[in-house]
Amino acid sequence: MSQTSSLNYLDTEATFIEELDLSVVEPGTIQKFWFHIVSDGMGRPIHLPIIVARGREDGDVLGVTAAVHGNELNGIPVIQRLFKEVDTDNLKGYIVGVPVMNSPAFLNKRRRFIDQVDLNHIMPGTEDGNVSEVYAYRFVERIVKHFDYLIDLHTASFGRINSYYIRADLKDPVTRKIAMLQNGQIVVHKPASDGTLRGAADAMDIPSVTIEVGDPNTFQKGMIRSGLTGIHNFMIYQGMMEGEIDDTGMKPIVCKSSYWIYTDEGGILRVLPKATQEVKKGDVIATLNDIFGKRIKDYLAPEDGIVIGKNVNPVAQTGSRILHLGIIRRQ
Repeated sequence: MSQTSSLNYLDTEATFIEELDLSVVEPGTIQKFWFHIVSDGMGRPIHLPIIVARGREDGDVLGVTAAVHGNELNGIPVIQRLFKEVDTDNLKGYIVGVPVMNSPAFLNKRRRFIDQVDLNHIMPGTEDGNVSEVYAYRFVERIVKHFDYLIDLHTASFGRINSYYIRADLKDPVTRKIAMLQNGQIVVHKPASDGTLRGAADAMDIPSVTIEVGDPNTFQKGMIRSGLTGIHNFMIYQGMMEGEIDDTGMKPIVCKSSYWIYTDEGGILRVLPKATQEVKKGDVIATLNDIFGKRIKDYLAPEDGIVIGKNVNPVAQTGSRILHLGIIRRQ
Protein backbone atom coordinates (compact mmCIF):
# COMPACT_ATOMS: atom_id res chain seq x y z
CA MET A 1 0.00 0.00 0.00
CA SER A 2 1.66 3.21 -1.15
CA GLN A 3 1.14 6.61 0.38
CA THR A 4 1.89 10.20 -0.58
CA SER A 5 3.57 12.73 1.66
CA SER A 6 4.79 16.31 1.57
CA LEU A 7 7.56 15.73 4.10
CA ASN A 8 10.56 17.44 2.51
CA TYR A 9 13.19 15.62 4.57
CA LEU A 10 12.41 12.33 2.85
CA ASP A 11 13.58 11.32 -0.61
CA THR A 12 10.82 12.43 -2.99
CA GLU A 13 11.82 9.66 -5.43
CA ALA A 14 10.96 7.01 -2.85
CA THR A 15 7.56 5.37 -2.56
CA PHE A 16 5.87 5.07 0.83
CA ILE A 17 4.82 1.50 1.57
CA GLU A 18 3.46 -0.62 4.41
CA GLU A 19 4.22 -3.97 2.74
CA LEU A 20 7.26 -4.91 0.67
CA ASP A 21 6.15 -6.32 -2.69
CA LEU A 22 9.13 -7.05 -4.93
CA SER A 23 6.89 -7.63 -7.94
CA VAL A 24 6.11 -3.88 -8.20
CA VAL A 25 9.73 -3.19 -9.14
CA GLU A 26 10.06 -3.24 -12.91
CA PRO A 27 12.72 -5.53 -14.41
CA GLY A 28 16.00 -3.71 -15.02
CA THR A 29 15.30 -0.92 -12.52
CA ILE A 30 16.16 0.27 -9.04
CA GLN A 31 13.43 1.60 -6.76
CA LYS A 32 13.59 3.30 -3.37
CA PHE A 33 11.00 2.87 -0.64
CA TRP A 34 10.12 4.31 2.75
CA PHE A 35 8.75 1.36 4.68
CA HIS A 36 6.33 2.19 7.53
CA ILE A 37 7.31 -0.30 10.22
CA VAL A 38 5.79 1.21 13.43
CA SER A 39 4.48 4.54 14.75
CA ASP A 40 5.92 6.83 17.40
CA GLY A 41 4.26 8.22 20.52
CA MET A 42 2.45 10.92 18.54
CA GLY A 43 1.12 8.47 16.00
CA ARG A 44 3.60 9.48 13.30
CA PRO A 45 5.05 6.70 11.12
CA ILE A 46 8.60 5.54 11.65
CA HIS A 47 10.09 4.62 8.29
CA LEU A 48 12.96 2.42 7.13
CA PRO A 49 14.83 3.15 3.89
CA ILE A 50 14.79 0.22 1.47
CA ILE A 51 16.40 0.00 -1.96
CA VAL A 52 15.49 -2.75 -4.40
CA ALA A 53 17.35 -3.58 -7.62
CA ARG A 54 15.64 -6.02 -9.96
CA GLY A 55 17.49 -7.61 -12.83
CA ARG A 56 16.19 -8.31 -16.29
CA GLU A 57 16.11 -11.98 -15.40
CA ASP A 58 14.49 -13.43 -12.30
CA GLY A 59 16.62 -15.24 -9.76
CA ASP A 60 17.69 -15.19 -6.11
CA VAL A 61 16.91 -12.40 -3.65
CA LEU A 62 19.98 -11.17 -1.78
CA GLY A 63 19.27 -9.08 1.30
CA VAL A 64 21.95 -6.74 2.64
CA THR A 65 21.24 -5.02 5.96
CA ALA A 66 23.15 -2.43 7.98
CA ALA A 67 22.83 -0.40 11.19
CA VAL A 68 20.95 -2.95 13.26
CA HIS A 69 22.77 -0.95 15.91
CA GLY A 70 22.40 2.79 15.41
CA ASN A 71 26.12 3.56 15.71
CA GLU A 72 27.28 1.01 13.12
CA LEU A 73 27.81 3.28 10.13
CA ASN A 74 30.30 1.59 7.79
CA GLY A 75 27.63 -0.67 6.33
CA ILE A 76 25.58 2.29 5.09
CA PRO A 77 28.00 3.40 2.31
CA VAL A 78 28.62 -0.26 1.45
CA ILE A 79 24.95 -0.55 0.52
CA GLN A 80 24.84 2.86 -1.13
CA ARG A 81 27.82 2.01 -3.35
CA LEU A 82 26.42 -1.43 -4.12
CA PHE A 83 23.33 0.11 -5.69
CA LYS A 84 25.30 2.84 -7.48
CA GLU A 85 27.50 0.24 -9.12
CA VAL A 86 25.00 -2.50 -9.93
CA ASP A 87 24.09 -2.93 -13.60
CA THR A 88 20.45 -3.99 -13.52
CA ASP A 89 20.51 -4.89 -17.23
CA ASN A 90 22.97 -7.65 -16.39
CA LEU A 91 21.65 -8.52 -12.92
CA LYS A 92 19.91 -11.83 -12.34
CA GLY A 93 17.45 -11.70 -9.46
CA TYR A 94 17.03 -9.02 -6.82
CA ILE A 95 19.12 -7.10 -4.32
CA VAL A 96 17.25 -5.69 -1.34
CA GLY A 97 19.28 -3.20 0.68
CA VAL A 98 18.31 -1.80 4.07
CA PRO A 99 20.97 0.85 4.82
CA VAL A 100 19.51 1.61 8.27
CA MET A 101 17.54 -1.11 10.05
CA ASN A 102 17.39 0.53 13.50
CA SER A 103 16.01 3.89 12.39
CA PRO A 104 15.22 5.34 15.87
CA ALA A 105 18.67 4.55 17.26
CA PHE A 106 20.38 5.91 14.15
CA LEU A 107 18.50 9.21 14.38
CA ASN A 108 19.23 9.49 18.11
CA LYS A 109 22.93 8.59 17.60
CA ARG A 110 22.53 5.65 19.94
CA ARG A 111 23.42 1.98 19.64
CA ARG A 112 20.31 0.44 21.13
CA PHE A 113 16.63 0.80 20.39
CA ILE A 114 14.51 3.47 22.12
CA ASP A 115 13.77 1.19 25.10
CA GLN A 116 17.53 0.51 25.50
CA VAL A 117 17.17 -3.03 24.15
CA ASP A 118 19.74 -4.53 21.78
CA LEU A 119 17.70 -5.53 18.72
CA ASN A 120 20.32 -8.10 17.78
CA HIS A 121 19.62 -10.03 20.97
CA ILE A 122 15.84 -10.43 20.59
CA MET A 123 15.32 -11.62 17.02
CA PRO A 124 12.90 -12.63 15.59
CA GLY A 125 10.91 -10.54 18.07
CA THR A 126 7.29 -11.01 19.10
CA GLU A 127 4.13 -10.01 17.26
CA ASP A 128 2.38 -8.70 20.40
CA GLY A 129 5.42 -7.87 22.54
CA ASN A 130 6.95 -4.63 23.77
CA VAL A 131 8.17 -1.83 21.48
CA SER A 132 11.51 -3.40 20.53
CA GLU A 133 10.05 -6.91 20.16
CA VAL A 134 7.32 -5.72 17.78
CA TYR A 135 9.83 -3.70 15.75
CA ALA A 136 12.10 -6.74 15.40
CA TYR A 137 9.17 -9.03 14.55
CA ARG A 138 7.85 -6.79 11.80
CA PHE A 139 11.28 -6.37 10.27
CA VAL A 140 11.80 -10.13 10.08
CA GLU A 141 8.26 -11.00 8.96
CA ARG A 142 7.76 -8.18 6.48
CA ILE A 143 11.23 -7.76 5.02
CA VAL A 144 13.64 -10.61 5.80
CA LYS A 145 11.13 -13.27 4.75
CA HIS A 146 11.62 -12.14 1.13
CA PHE A 147 15.33 -12.99 1.15
CA ASP A 148 17.03 -16.11 -0.18
CA TYR A 149 20.36 -15.01 1.32
CA LEU A 150 21.30 -12.43 3.94
CA ILE A 151 24.52 -10.48 4.48
CA ASP A 152 24.25 -8.46 7.70
CA LEU A 153 26.77 -5.64 8.13
CA HIS A 154 27.95 -4.59 11.60
CA THR A 155 30.85 -2.82 13.31
CA ALA A 156 32.34 -2.76 16.78
CA SER A 157 30.52 -0.95 19.58
CA PHE A 158 31.36 2.24 21.47
CA GLY A 159 34.94 2.33 22.74
CA ARG A 160 36.03 -0.73 20.76
CA ILE A 161 37.64 -1.52 17.43
CA ASN A 162 37.33 -4.56 15.18
CA SER A 163 39.28 -6.31 12.53
CA TYR A 164 37.41 -6.97 9.28
CA TYR A 165 35.98 -10.35 10.17
CA ILE A 166 33.07 -12.66 9.44
CA ARG A 167 30.86 -14.73 11.71
CA ALA A 168 29.20 -17.74 10.13
CA ASP A 169 28.18 -21.32 10.75
CA LEU A 170 31.16 -22.95 9.08
CA LYS A 171 29.58 -26.42 9.35
CA ASP A 172 26.97 -25.34 6.82
CA PRO A 173 28.53 -25.51 3.33
CA VAL A 174 26.50 -22.59 1.97
CA THR A 175 27.25 -20.11 4.74
CA ARG A 176 30.85 -21.27 4.81
CA LYS A 177 31.19 -20.45 1.13
CA ILE A 178 29.60 -17.02 1.59
CA ALA A 179 31.97 -16.32 4.48
CA MET A 180 35.09 -17.36 2.57
CA LEU A 181 34.15 -15.14 -0.39
CA GLN A 182 34.28 -12.01 1.80
CA ASN A 183 38.11 -11.82 1.88
CA GLY A 184 37.97 -11.36 5.65
CA GLN A 185 41.05 -11.09 7.78
CA ILE A 186 39.45 -13.53 10.23
CA VAL A 187 36.50 -15.94 9.92
CA VAL A 188 34.89 -17.14 13.16
CA HIS A 189 32.74 -20.23 13.42
CA LYS A 190 29.57 -19.16 15.23
CA PRO A 191 26.31 -21.11 14.89
CA ALA A 192 23.39 -18.74 14.35
CA SER A 193 21.24 -19.50 17.37
CA ASP A 194 21.73 -16.52 19.64
CA GLY A 195 18.79 -14.17 19.05
CA THR A 196 20.58 -12.30 16.27
CA LEU A 197 19.17 -11.26 12.92
CA ARG A 198 21.43 -13.89 11.40
CA GLY A 199 19.92 -16.48 13.71
CA ALA A 200 16.38 -15.45 12.80
CA ALA A 201 17.20 -15.75 9.11
CA ASP A 202 18.81 -19.14 9.65
CA ALA A 203 15.64 -20.36 11.40
CA MET A 204 13.75 -19.41 8.21
CA ASP A 205 16.24 -21.45 6.12
CA ILE A 206 17.86 -18.29 4.77
CA PRO A 207 21.66 -18.76 4.66
CA SER A 208 23.25 -15.73 6.29
CA VAL A 209 26.53 -14.34 7.53
CA THR A 210 27.52 -11.40 9.72
CA ILE A 211 30.31 -9.14 8.50
CA GLU A 212 32.04 -6.92 11.04
CA VAL A 213 33.11 -3.92 8.95
CA GLY A 214 35.46 -2.13 11.32
CA ASP A 215 34.77 0.53 13.93
CA PRO A 216 31.68 2.46 15.11
CA ASN A 217 30.63 6.07 14.49
CA THR A 218 32.85 6.56 11.46
CA PHE A 219 33.36 5.81 7.78
CA GLN A 220 36.51 3.81 6.99
CA LYS A 221 37.27 3.69 3.28
CA GLY A 222 39.28 0.48 3.38
CA MET A 223 36.69 -1.39 5.39
CA ILE A 224 33.87 -0.12 3.17
CA ARG A 225 35.74 -1.21 0.06
CA SER A 226 36.36 -4.67 1.53
CA GLY A 227 32.71 -5.10 2.46
CA LEU A 228 31.58 -4.12 -1.02
CA THR A 229 34.08 -6.45 -2.69
CA GLY A 230 32.88 -9.38 -0.60
CA ILE A 231 29.26 -8.83 -1.63
CA HIS A 232 30.29 -8.60 -5.29
CA ASN A 233 32.24 -11.84 -4.90
CA PHE A 234 29.17 -13.66 -3.60
CA MET A 235 26.93 -12.28 -6.35
CA ILE A 236 29.41 -13.40 -9.02
CA TYR A 237 29.74 -16.84 -7.45
CA GLN A 238 25.95 -17.17 -7.20
CA GLY A 239 25.47 -16.21 -10.83
CA MET A 240 23.63 -12.98 -10.03
CA MET A 241 26.15 -10.92 -12.01
CA GLU A 242 29.08 -11.49 -14.32
CA GLY A 243 32.66 -10.81 -13.40
CA GLU A 244 35.74 -12.28 -11.79
CA ILE A 245 35.88 -13.02 -8.11
CA ASP A 246 38.39 -10.73 -6.39
CA ASP A 247 40.72 -13.10 -4.58
CA THR A 248 43.33 -11.29 -2.51
CA GLY A 249 45.41 -14.45 -2.31
CA MET A 250 45.48 -14.10 1.48
CA LYS A 251 43.75 -16.94 3.28
CA PRO A 252 41.70 -15.79 6.28
CA ILE A 253 42.59 -17.02 9.72
CA VAL A 254 39.79 -19.39 10.69
CA CYS A 255 38.77 -19.54 14.35
CA LYS A 256 36.87 -22.49 15.74
CA SER A 257 35.48 -20.28 18.52
CA SER A 258 35.96 -16.92 20.21
CA TYR A 259 35.19 -15.11 23.44
CA TRP A 260 35.70 -11.81 25.25
CA ILE A 261 38.08 -11.39 28.17
CA TYR A 262 36.89 -9.02 30.93
CA THR A 263 38.44 -7.08 33.80
CA ASP A 264 37.77 -8.17 37.38
CA GLU A 265 38.71 -4.78 38.81
CA GLY A 266 38.28 -1.16 37.78
CA GLY A 267 40.90 1.38 36.78
CA ILE A 268 42.78 2.79 33.81
CA LEU A 269 43.09 0.08 31.20
CA ARG A 270 45.63 -0.24 28.43
CA VAL A 271 45.16 -3.09 25.97
CA LEU A 272 48.51 -3.94 24.38
CA PRO A 273 48.14 -6.14 21.28
CA LYS A 274 46.72 -4.82 18.03
CA ALA A 275 43.71 -6.21 16.20
CA THR A 276 44.66 -9.32 14.15
CA GLN A 277 47.78 -9.85 16.32
CA GLU A 278 48.38 -13.39 17.51
CA VAL A 279 49.12 -13.88 21.20
CA LYS A 280 50.47 -16.81 23.17
CA LYS A 281 49.23 -18.19 26.46
CA GLY A 282 50.75 -16.12 29.28
CA ASP A 283 51.44 -13.02 27.17
CA VAL A 284 50.58 -9.74 28.87
CA ILE A 285 47.55 -8.47 26.93
CA ALA A 286 46.57 -5.53 29.16
CA THR A 287 47.66 -3.48 32.14
CA LEU A 288 45.43 -1.86 34.75
CA ASN A 289 46.49 1.17 36.82
CA ASP A 290 44.65 2.98 39.57
CA ILE A 291 43.74 6.67 39.18
CA PHE A 292 47.06 7.68 40.80
CA GLY A 293 49.03 5.75 38.19
CA LYS A 294 50.00 2.77 40.32
CA ARG A 295 49.98 -0.58 38.53
CA ILE A 296 47.18 -2.74 39.89
CA LYS A 297 47.66 -5.82 37.77
CA ASP A 298 48.54 -7.32 34.41
CA TYR A 299 46.11 -9.43 32.41
CA LEU A 300 47.52 -12.48 30.65
CA ALA A 301 46.28 -14.37 27.62
CA PRO A 302 44.52 -17.49 28.94
CA GLU A 303 45.45 -19.45 25.80
CA ASP A 304 46.92 -19.03 22.34
CA GLY A 305 44.74 -17.04 19.95
CA ILE A 306 44.28 -13.99 17.75
CA VAL A 307 42.90 -10.58 18.65
CA ILE A 308 39.64 -10.11 16.74
CA GLY A 309 38.76 -6.82 18.42
CA LYS A 310 39.72 -4.84 21.48
CA ASN A 311 38.68 -2.16 23.93
CA VAL A 312 40.20 1.27 23.27
CA ASN A 313 38.44 3.11 26.10
CA PRO A 314 40.93 3.41 28.96
CA VAL A 315 38.25 3.94 31.64
CA ALA A 316 37.40 0.43 32.84
CA GLN A 317 34.94 -0.53 35.51
CA THR A 318 34.92 -4.02 36.95
CA GLY A 319 33.62 -6.29 34.20
CA SER A 320 34.79 -4.15 31.28
CA ARG A 321 35.82 -5.83 28.05
CA ILE A 322 39.53 -6.22 27.34
CA LEU A 323 39.75 -8.02 24.03
CA HIS A 324 37.94 -10.49 21.80
CA LEU A 325 40.11 -13.59 21.52
CA GLY A 326 39.73 -15.98 18.60
CA ILE A 327 40.88 -19.56 19.03
CA ILE A 328 42.57 -20.51 15.78
CA ARG A 329 41.68 -23.76 14.12
CA ARG A 330 44.95 -25.57 13.52
CA GLN A 331 45.07 -27.98 10.61
